Amino acid sequence: MSRSYRQGSNQAATVVAVVADVMAVILGLWILFALLDANRANDLVTVVHDAASWLASWSHDLFTMDTDWLRTVLNYGLPAVVYLFIGHAIAGRLRRG
Repeated sequence: MSRSYRQGSNQAATVVAVVADVMAVILGLWILFALLDANRANDLVTVVHDAASWLASWSHDLFTMDTDWLRTVLNYGLPAVVYLFIGHAIAGRLRRG
């Protein structure tokens, strides 16, 4: 394989890994905001909540615990872990390929 082809796949792998990391950071930030009872009228909190809700839409109410903090950690933490795992697995595959 040519050197430029490998460099392109490494760049693609880096992009995939960074996107997965950003998605996980958004979800983690929302978990932190929720646990610390951040002011939901704040624009930053609203933007992070909207983005996290969209990213975790497939896992909403997957876990229905009585305690709010545990439900938040599980329902938003699981997608963060899934995005990290899948994103970095794809990035690793791109680097090898």
